[in-house]
Amino acid sequence: MHDHPRPDHRCPDHRRPGHDRPGRGRPDHRRLGRELDLFDTDPLIGRGLPFWLPAGAAVRHAVEGYVRRAERLAGYRHVHSPIMGKRELYEISGHWAHYREDMFPPMIVGGEEFVLRPSLCPHHALVFRSRPRSHRDLPLRLAELGGMHRAELSGVLGGLSRVRAIQLNDGHVFCAEEDAGREVAAALAMIAEAHRALGVTASGYRLSLRGDGDKYIDDPAMWERAEVILRGALEERGLPYEEAAGEGAFYGPKIDVQITDPAGRESTLSTVQVDLFQPGRFGLEYIGPDQRMRRPVMVHRSVVGSMERLMAHLIEVYGGAFPAWLAPVQVVALPVSDTERHAAGEFVRACEEAGLRAELSGPEDGTLGARIRESRLVPYQAVIGPREAGAGQVSLRLRDGSRREPLPASEVVAWLSREAAPHR
Repeated sequence: MHDHPRPDHRCPDHRRPGHDRPGRGRPDHRRLGRELDLFDTDPLIGRGLPFWLPAGAAVRHAVEGYVRRAERLAGYRHVHSPIMGKRELYEISGHWAHYREDMFPPMIVGGEEFVLRPSLCPHHALVFRSRPRSHRDLPLRLAELGGMHRAELSGVLGGLSRVRAIQLNDGHVFCAEEDAGREVAAALAMIAEAHRALGVTASGYRLSLRGDGDKYIDDPAMWERAEVILRGALEERGLPYEEAAGEGAFYGPKIDVQITDPAGRESTLSTVQVDLFQPGRFGLEYIGPDQRMRRPVMVHRSVVGSMERLMAHLIEVYGGAFPAWLAPVQVVALPVSDTERHAAGEFVRACEEAGLRAELSGPEDGTLGARIRESRLVPYQAVIGPREAGAGQVSLRLRDGSRREPLPASEVVAWLSREAAPHR
């Protein structure tokens, strides 16, 4: 199970970031999200249940595409599983006994009790169990961008940072215990690379350990084995860390990758956990090299955490001026007059066919100067006047105010495709 991280400190104009305006204070993703038309809420849906508008969905899809590709390259296989399960499932996993206060109450359907899942790991354990497994199948790496729900109290909800419906970039590695340290280290490397690509700066690493009380599984030896694996991976990668008693998951310790927002508030974004508990509860086994049945270790990892927590952070970090590969609109075509509209429309279609997110802003939206100002957060502005339209060319203006000489439209599309690639 991945804990949806708690903070450790316990038609608007979509091109005008709120913190560009004097006197508005530090960037706040709740205000910016509405001003940039990224997300919103409605009382009829309920508190803690935001919905994504087209611009926000475009940013989120770009992140999802990047993560899925990174996972495929790292040997993960993607699965899909239901957002609910029978109460018995969570009794077996330990959630019902140790995590019930954070779960929604059961729903009775056909005489059976169903629960909105608080995590994805029980489902992935059943995916592993659904087929006979051999040591040759391991490590088996499963990943899913899946929904889960937490019954957060109204008083702690806040924008995208604390929500009741969560889309988690989740993954579980089933491996031999002797290979668990290597899988933890590989997950930490994936996290570091994803943070670099997204422009996220980790503020520290935390080894979250068992605390007192009946919240935690009472098996000191199991906790010690898992803790040794996590410490070894941190030390192998030379990552300084602090310990935090009482911050572990109920079944085992975890590594929390901390971030700090522009207001100086620290929170957890990504996590890696070693689970020696649930494989036994679900009776997970594989055939070892000696043909005897063995129990796998379950390594939980979330490369970028929940889409909600990540998007809240990115909105505040970039203030709407997202890097080209994340921008809701990557290029806007600006015909100088109606005469150039056809050429601008053809350019937009060429961009879209190349996989770019492009829009056209015509004279009906205002003067060329006004449209340029309205599009100032779009990374690339393609100005098409009579000369460019006649020659089949495009003049690009970049978000920093610089300009490029007119080039054939096909060359501009090719250049934009390279510049807006996710690896940049």
